[in-house]
Amino acid sequence: MDVLKKVPVREQDPKVRAANFEEVCLGYNIEEAREEASRCLKCKNAKCIAGCPVSIDIPGFIREVEEGNIEEASKVIGKYSALPAVCGRVCPQESQCEERCIRGIKGEPVSIGKLERFVADWSREHGIKPEANPNKNGKKVAVIGSGPAGLTCAGDLAKMGYDVTIFEALHEPGGVLVYGIPEFRLPKDTVVKTEIDNVISLGVKIETNVVIGKSTTIEELLTEEGFDAVFIGSGAGLPKFMGIPGENANGVFSANEYLTRSNLMKASRDDYDTPLIASNKVAVIGGGNVAMDAARTALRLGAEVHIVYRRSEEELPARVEEVHHAKEEGIIFDLLANPKEILVDENGWVKGMRCIKMALGEPDESGRRRPVEVEGSEFTLDVDTVIMSLGTSPNPLISSTTPGLETNRWKCIVADEENGMTSKEGVFAGGDAVTGAATVILAMGAGKAAAKGIDEYLSNK
Repeated sequence: MDVLKKVPVREQDPKVRAANFEEVCLGYNIEEAREEASRCLKCKNAKCIAGCPVSIDIPGFIREVEEGNIEEASKVIGKYSALPAVCGRVCPQESQCEERCIRGIKGEPVSIGKLERFVADWSREHGIKPEANPNKNGKKVAVIGSGPAGLTCAGDLAKMGYDVTIFEALHEPGGVLVYGIPEFRLPKDTVVKTEIDNVISLGVKIETNVVIGKSTTIEELLTEEGFDAVFIGSGAGLPKFMGIPGENANGVFSANEYLTRSNLMKASRDDYDTPLIASNKVAVIGGGNVAMDAARTALRLGAEVHIVYRRSEEELPARVEEVHHAKEEGIIFDLLANPKEILVDENGWVKGMRCIKMALGEPDESGRRRPVEVEGSEFTLDVDTVIMSLGTSPNPLISSTTPGLETNRWKCIVADEENGMTSKEGVFAGGDAVTGAATVILAMGAGKAAAKGIDEYLSNK
């Protein structure tokens, strides 16, 4: 065994997986997991923990995996995370815990994410569930949104003895975990459903089809329905567009809508009637993880797919693993290019997209080199579908119906980073509703911080 290299992870063959929605990464078996765990140096001052937004005792759970005590490893992780099988699949470990792994200084870091996934999957297969707190403190907390921030906050509060109810606007709980991330990255009926069921087993109640700001308001939750505090974890589901000619044509989607139709509304399955047009050639505008998800979904639905991104590959914000998988599957990357106009036929449908080539100039405020147009370099992409993946912002419905709740110029709720407290008494917030679109694990970290903040607030009230 070469301790400087990770134990390889089995994956579906790219040519096979490009035509199905089954999970790409097959994960470790117990022998592979124990071998990979043996690479961990078990540092006393483990820097990997500081790189984890929910501060999992990483050396602690890896030590148990190496010794074959998988149930104990599950208990270690369970103290910190409500969604280990999700995090093991979609967290950017390479820029968080694994980036700080000491083993990575002279070789490859330990596959912390793949080991977390293995423990969570083993626990699911063996029926291991978290232990509920039988001692209730008589206080009620409402959680708005059942995505990663809401589920984490609710789970932590339930463990502390609170009576917690989650209010979800859609007909299924899970938030971005069910509508945003494709099945081939995050299986819904096994992984996501089990993790939600685990939160419910702690005593958390979930009410679906409740739109806060329409069905009821935060004010009513606090004054009429007996809740002592409210956590807003409603995410950022309002898509952004470019404002170029032709954006209103038939065949133009936001990535949110496209993925929701495919994931939550099962448009990828023959036994569902959800409409999603059959495309021949698709252009996805953007270079983040959501863009990769939309592109790889469109590919599996039978289209030739182009990623159009105005910077170079070095600046792609998507995870390296997602870009690698997309390339393996046959996604075409049109980099240093930017759309100018979506061309529309006489019936109002997309018939192409006019683009211009870009070059990288001086760095902008984000530190990345600013893309500038190359004069006289316009070209046309022959596509019949365009998917805009330019980021999202919070829906203003909650903030506009909650007097005294401060928001910033991006319509994000202003909340204390340490405890989630907002400008309104008894109301806390975290995740994408506060930061704008970010990662699952950062939303979970915010949910955990808010749970602690709510507990301190209600204990001192």
